[in-house]
Amino acid sequence: MQTTYYKTPIGIAQITGDMHGVQTVSVLDSDFEIPANSTQDVAKPLQECIHQLDEYFKGIRKEFSVQLNPQGTEFQQKVWDELLNIPFGKTRTYLEQTKKIGDVKAIRAVASANGKNPVWILIPCHRVIGSDGSLTGYAGGVWRKKWLLEHESESKQQTLF
Repeated sequence: MQTTYYKTPIGIAQITGDMHGVQTVSVLDSDFEIPANSTQDVAKPLQECIHQLDEYFKGIRKEFSVQLNPQGTEFQQKVWDELLNIPFGKTRTYLEQTKKIGDVKAIRAVASANGKNPVWILIPCHRVIGSDGSLTGYAGGVWRKKWLLEHESESKQQTLF
């Protein structure tokens, strides 16, 4: 297992994986110092992940094609696979997600699986919101979820002052 890092506008992304794919992408506090040479000699999927995240944050990329290898239960994998079907710039509610996986009674289990998503941004759990439109919990912090949704919005909010 290899680890590399990428500085994003909302914190340091810690990326782990190997030649079989990216296993985790998580966010660290912004005061974390990226180790020197952390991107040297890492597996191709990790290098590609950094490249694609860089394009995403620059507003160039809307879809990811990184080889993924997240580890989880069969149910978690099913939930995470369905998250991949939420288009860039769109959101779904937890209830809509449960309908997509075929079990409307599994709303808490779906929410729990979303919370255990090990691949931040690439598997877009930030695109799932409450039925009332609220930005419910996000492992990286609700402020990051808001930032990501605004970043993906077609009509970006502009400040006047």
